[in-house]
Amino acid sequence: MSSSPDALLHLAHAGVSVIVDARFGRLPAIIHWGPQLDELDEAALIGLSDASVPVVGSNNVDTPPRVALLPEHHTGWTGRPGISGSAAGSGWSPRFTTTAITLDGAPVNGVASAGAGRAVFTALDDEARLSLRLELELLPSGLIRSRATLSNERDAPFTVEDVSLVFPLPAEATDVLDFTGQHNYERVPQRGPLRAGIHLRENRRGRTGADSAYILHAGVPGFGFAEGRLWAVHTGWSGNHRHYVERVYTGEQVLGGGEVLLPGEIILRKGEAYETPWIYGAHGDGLDEVAHRFHDHLRELTVGRPADRPVTLNVWEAVYFRHDADELIALADQAAAIGIERFVLDDGWFGDRRSDRAGLGDWVVATDVWPDGLHPLVDHVTALGMQFGLWFEPEMINLDSDLARRHPEWIMAAREELPVESRAQHVLNLAVPGAYEHVKNQMLALLDEYAIDYIKWDHNRDLTEAGDRTRGGRPVVHEQTLAFYRLLRELKEAHPRLEIESCSSGGGRVDLGVLELTDRIWVSDNSDPHDRQSMMRWSAQLAPPEYLGAHIASDRSHTTGRRLDLTFRAITAVFGHLGIEWDLGEATDAELSVLARWIAFHKEHRRLLLGGELVRMDTADPRIVVHGVVAADDSEALFSAAVLDTAHPEPPARLRLRGLDPERTYRLTPVFIGALPSGLIPPAWWGEPSDAEALASQEYWDRAERADVIYPGASFRGDVLATVGVAAPRLHPDQAVLYRAVAAD
Repeated sequence: MSSSPDALLHLAHAGVSVIVDARFGRLPAIIHWGPQLDELDEAALIGLSDASVPVVGSNNVDTPPRVALLPEHHTGWTGRPGISGSAAGSGWSPRFTTTAITLDGAPVNGVASAGAGRAVFTALDDEARLSLRLELELLPSGLIRSRATLSNERDAPFTVEDVSLVFPLPAEATDVLDFTGQHNYERVPQRGPLRAGIHLRENRRGRTGADSAYILHAGVPGFGFAEGRLWAVHTGWSGNHRHYVERVYTGEQVLGGGEVLLPGEIILRKGEAYETPWIYGAHGDGLDEVAHRFHDHLRELTVGRPADRPVTLNVWEAVYFRHDADELIALADQAAAIGIERFVLDDGWFGDRRSDRAGLGDWVVATDVWPDGLHPLVDHVTALGMQFGLWFEPEMINLDSDLARRHPEWIMAAREELPVESRAQHVLNLAVPGAYEHVKNQMLALLDEYAIDYIKWDHNRDLTEAGDRTRGGRPVVHEQTLAFYRLLRELKEAHPRLEIESCSSGGGRVDLGVLELTDRIWVSDNSDPHDRQSMMRWSAQLAPPEYLGAHIASDRSHTTGRRLDLTFRAITAVFGHLGIEWDLGEATDAELSVLARWIAFHKEHRRLLLGGELVRMDTADPRIVVHGVVAADDSEALFSAAVLDTAHPEPPARLRLRGLDPERTYRLTPVFIGALPSGLIPPAWWGEPSDAEALASQEYWDRAERADVIYPGASFRGDVLATVGVAAPRLHPDQAVLYRAVAAD
């Protein structure tokens, strides 16, 4: 074997530096990941690398610990190993030697520096049984990401149980934040101290899951949206996966992630390889800076996509399974009249799908409901100038379907008996070539026949006992996830303008693996704005506003039963990809008029709402939720300040709005469309209202009936708004005020 290359790499971009030590044939280890450093010469890099070697502690191994991107057991590392697996019990602790290093495709042997770029490390284990390819990339957004490809070079099969990658975590990061949740209440934050051992979040649902860790953060105590150094990890994978943070007794701390593999899922024969998902790392000062890195990454992938995301009507809560062409055409007329731009026909249009107990797998138009096909509706919708969207659940199957009767072997199961049902459905095994081609061809036939611009792609159950019955029940979550990605790509290759929403019982499949291939997520099946305030706030930690499907639903929530004002529903929804989830035939003329004005407002400002920089305010009272978006040139901003729960803050806290240029002066005004919020007692700085005499004659609890009241607001410098703040109004619970800030110059 030729001599191993030595490399010290410094990647620096977007306020982040990553220094990698890959000397002496060892696997690469990150010795600095954090704030960007000035350019370092060879002597400085070598000195820094040497200075980062810790002393040997009491009763530790005699060689100082060094944790590589792929941690190795042979080094004395007693934490979670990077590779777990064996060839029938042998080769379970591989010892890799690096054989080649490249930076942006060019060989490296020595010290090298770059901005954003990709380093690739190739290695072979000590007995030439396994080869390893490690990729480490600093993206233009300042995110880092890494993945590993493990190949078997010997005749004996090698069973892969786990491959995990880690990033280093400095000692000051002792506060941990990740997420949990459930159907109809996704992305619930949970926080606590980092203790010795491992904080492990594994997901075995076969999809990302409403209770996923989402992004796991570790930072200095008390970090918030605005400040506090922190580091985060995200596993970009839509199947079984893990996130973890670990502190071993010798003091090292790491953030890690990877795919959770089921027993026997990956067995490598000679020449076969397993590639991990990308594991992403984000460093920033405050949660907003971490979120901006993820947003910038996704926005870079969609540079050519128009910023004007179409306002959408989804008909699920309007008609459910009650499909009637005349009723839906009338609904389309109402939608077009109030400014809606995309009409989405939800579940119930295909096969025997008159309820949720039949039809999944038969993606052909139901002739008993649509004797002329979907043409009458699609043609009418497009003639009105709207796009047309259609609901699918391609990975699912009902036992009461033609497909299940023809091919029961295509239903996932670990044995002859089928798994427990969920929502009266099972999972279609897309790892079977025939099943994959069936779904793809039926979907393509519809996309070819109809003018379909958009797919709402649903996935309404977990993968329980996800086995391949054509291969003795062997587990196939890994293959199913890859088949899902492949299907997304092939549909978009055939129809490049097609947009796809990731919906999975609401927000159950949200991760960078799927976000990089889709255009929108359905944040939750729950559109109640009381709950959506939190779900939108935290979903934005990964996905930018233009990805967050947010609908104004009917006054009585179909999910929670709450009745909430249209103003509150609208203010909550306009900060995402706006839509309507409402039977417009039941709305009053007054409601339709106000709804049309909110849609017009969103259209007027959506380049800011969907393309601006997200800012979320830290507030002492969790019942006060304040957030906004700021234009890239700091010329304007829109903010929402909502009061939740049942108690009033007495007195109302000052409203601090950050993110604006500290040296510019802004006119800050409250914006009201259709009605004032209930219980409004305005602060003096709002100024004299346009209808002052009429307002003075009413008690504050009646003022919600007043429409089109204009307050002039006042002017403040950006630094004053951020650090001093202004008095907030008093409001009833579940009310909000929308503010607009416009630079005076």
